Amino acid sequence: MADVSGRGQQRVAIVDGETPDNRWRILATLMFGLFSVNVTITILAVSIHTIAKELGTTEPTMTWVVIGPMLAFGVIGPLVGKLGDRLGHRRLFLFGLLGAAVMAAASALAWNAGSLIAFRTLGAIEGAATGPASFAIISRIFPRAERVKALGYWTMVGAGAPVIGVVVGGPIVEHFGWRAIFAAQVPVTLVALALAWRLLPETPRNRHGSFDVAGAALVALSVTPLLFALSEGTRLGWTDPIVLGCLVIAPVAMVGFVQVERRAESPLLPLRYLRRPGFTFAILTQASLNGAYMGSFILTPLLLQNVLGYTETETGLVSIARPIAFSLAGTMAGAIAIRLGSRRAATAGAVAVVAALAWMATFGVDTHAVVIMGALALAGLGMGVAMPPLGASVAVSVDDHDFGIAGAAQQMMVQVGVVFGIQLMQTVQQARIDAVGQAASYGWGYLTGLALALVGVVAATRIASAGARSMSAEPDAELDAAGRNTGEVDVTTAPEATVATP
Repeated sequence: MADVSGRGQQRVAIVDGETPDNRWRILATLMFGLFSVNVTITILAVSIHTIAKELGTTEPTMTWVVIGPMLAFGVIGPLVGKLGDRLGHRRLFLFGLLGAAVMAAASALAWNAGSLIAFRTLGAIEGAATGPASFAIISRIFPRAERVKALGYWTMVGAGAPVIGVVVGGPIVEHFGWRAIFAAQVPVTLVALALAWRLLPETPRNRHGSFDVAGAALVALSVTPLLFALSEGTRLGWTDPIVLGCLVIAPVAMVGFVQVERRAESPLLPLRYLRRPGFTFAILTQASLNGAYMGSFILTPLLLQNVLGYTETETGLVSIARPIAFSLAGTMAGAIAIRLGSRRAATAGAVAVVAALAWMATFGVDTHAVVIMGALALAGLGMGVAMPPLGASVAVSVDDHDFGIAGAAQQMMVQVGVVFGIQLMQTVQQARIDAVGQAASYGWGYLTGLALALVGVVAATRIASAGARSMSAEPDAELDAAGRNTGEVDVTTAPEATVATP
């Protein structure tokens, strides 16, 4: 067994196929670091009005405190994922934590809206490294029999921390001011950095070929204009020349990216993975479910405050039902996936999200807080059940040396889905106010999210699931001439277990 504890002069890299004895402590360290970065991505969402007033700017301008980090997370993901595969994921994770701590300190000292937006965005660029890096480390150190459970905890923090940020952000800003958020983040992130430095193992590095600079530039040129258009289309207008230009540039750049990747010696994203249902449909499910989930996550505080008259603190207390349910479901996701199979577990979670959005669409001026909390808890339960088997499906669909790429692809597409879901649901809600009134308009926004979540239900039925082969089979199942998987490996069962094909 290699020493991965950090003791001694030289740190030994993980050997392929080796399982460290301290892997659960490593997971806890990764989760703590990921939480310290992700919790502040959306923490200001319910306090935009207060911060805009203090800094003497407009609310639309201050929304970039939330949108800017989301854009950065989506754009930088593929780049940092590939860098981690080449340079080592431990090193990348440490860099992400250090950069996030520095930018948190700068954010606490921001003097105007522009500086705050810049520091939050820069912090997200560096913090974005923690997602793919932690995914890659977890995928390497845990055997497949434990991977869904481990990724359940990882998903719980990665997706749940921004939601918890919104829940606690309101009361903190209300009582201590928004600068206290980032002042407190600095020591927390530094503690996470010290623990990670001490405990995280090195990962094998894949330095074959030159770095795909053209691919990195083209994927950024594909994602950045698209996310900008989605986030600003409602404010500037969908016929605005800037928005239209972005919507034209994005697909053209994506076509160029595909052409470059076909010829690249060491591509940023090996295109063969797109022909694997366990990879492509799992990521599509993640993107659509997160879009619907986070769209409702933005709409609900507005409904509570604008229709029901809740304060920021009351909004946070009601909203806490969702992350609590998400956390509980995430811890049980491994057992659920083992019992049902990854495909059925992911599909069941996606169906629960659809049901939750249908429930939310019934909210009105007389809806009791307990009813609202029930719907939010159902959404959290569905996401907590669905996300771990989806992440495991992605991991088992790629080669071991591309775990960073896999994590980055998930992160990028989830951010695209989140921005798309938020903007689409808000646009529909705003468009229906004159016709049905403010209270009823939120129902139309939730129904739009329901339609988006239904895409996730359909896609979830196509992910890697049980077949005749057991977990001891090779991870790269054969593809037929059409690119379909002919023998997907179940990503949830133990080596001796088999599960019937649905």
